[in-house]
Amino acid sequence: MSRTAIMGCPVDSLSMDETIERIEDYIKQEKICQHVVINVAKLVEMHKDPELRRIINECDLINVDGMPIVWASRILGQPIPERVAGVDLFQHLVKLCAEKGYRPYFFGAKDEVVEKVVETFMKKYPNLHVAGYRNGYFSKAEELGIAEKIRDSKADMLFVAFSSPMKENFLKKWMPVMKVPFCMGVGGSFDIVAGKTKRAPLWMQESGLEWLYRIYQEPRRMWKRYAKTNPIFIWMVLKEYVSLKIKRK
Repeated sequence: MSRTAIMGCPVDSLSMDETIERIEDYIKQEKICQHVVINVAKLVEMHKDPELRRIINECDLINVDGMPIVWASRILGQPIPERVAGVDLFQHLVKLCAEKGYRPYFFGAKDEVVEKVVETFMKKYPNLHVAGYRNGYFSKAEELGIAEKIRDSKADMLFVAFSSPMKENFLKKWMPVMKVPFCMGVGGSFDIVAGKTKRAPLWMQESGLEWLYRIYQEPRRMWKRYAKTNPIFIWMVLKEYVSLKIKRK
């Protein structure tokens, strides 16, 4: 397995195509795989939340979603080949479902959003067989019933649109019950597919400035997040760089 570590976080050093190939292997072998993407905010949160760190460290497949982490990997001498953005991987995998007959389940967001996601994909891929979908609002008492319903749907892929760490915690807890071969947290990807929010222009994605576009779209919510996490991330990279320099002397 081509796995490395970036500031204490294990990462699979894979391209988009290699990631999709790995996911297909899990489905064909009927293995249960928890997937996660790492961005700056999540990496910072891992250092504050031991339980989130444990869950992510135990994930079967970990991609880098964020150019700053790709750049950091190069600075630290452990280069990741490319960014595998969660929203892009999500859409590639739905296309794969339509092509190969795999059955996706969409779980999260408000009713109108998840319904729009299913409608959008069904229009784009008429051959797509959707295993099921439901909104992301539920109580603790409902979790087992939801997990059993997802299991009974016989889904091949499960896409969960919650925020972190809720999605990581839910998947870790209920994957043994749901028995879906591939489980992926997709965060705000449903909102993008449904047209509720927009992706940053390609030049901003490639320049590592997608976070700035998110602040532009959601200033109140995102400004505080990035004002806290970005300086901490820069400090973490500098600290790791100095530590590696000292070890190499």
